[in-house]
Amino acid sequence: MIHAPQDLPSVKQAIGVSIARVIESTLDQDPLNLIRKVCLRFHSVARQLRLRKDYRPTLEVDDDHDLQDLLCALLKVEFDEVATDEWTPPYTGGATRTTLLVNRDQIAIVAKKTGPGVTAKELADQVAADSAYYRAEGRCTTIFCFMYDPEGRIGSPKRLETTLTSVSEHCRVEVLVAPK
Repeated sequence: MIHAPQDLPSVKQAIGVSIARVIESTLDQDPLNLIRKVCLRFHSVARQLRLRKDYRPTLEVDDDHDLQDLLCALLKVEFDEVATDEWTPPYTGGATRTTLLVNRDQIAIVAKKTGPGVTAKELADQVAADSAYYRAEGRCTTIFCFMYDPEGRIGSPKRLETTLTSVSEHCRVEVLVAPK
């Protein structure tokens, strides 16, 4: 079909919209974008689970284990395979921690729930220990740390994210605090 000169703007606009949709679709498939989306929506899912009809039993996100269980279930909506890795970090007093692994174990997702008495410095120290462990392991290219802060205990979430997020030659560390 041959288009008249007056049709060119609409053709260019249609092509632009199509390209924008392809780019948007590609971004939606980026593993880190999918993880960010799940984490940013996590609080609304947890809140919805508390608002069940007839006061039916539900999952309360009271600690890191509840957080990991629900986060793992939500990640399975976006990823075909969600694996786990257990290790004993120095900050747990001998207790093991579970890390979620996605994208063929290239992305380690560490989930932390804030609580009374947990300071921003302690969280920063934990992220440093987690990062050191997975850097030494050498199998993950990204460590994604999700800090679930439903009570708003972290005074400056953006500052904490900026301070703890880093990129090095072998590994990227990204921190996301939600909700803000």
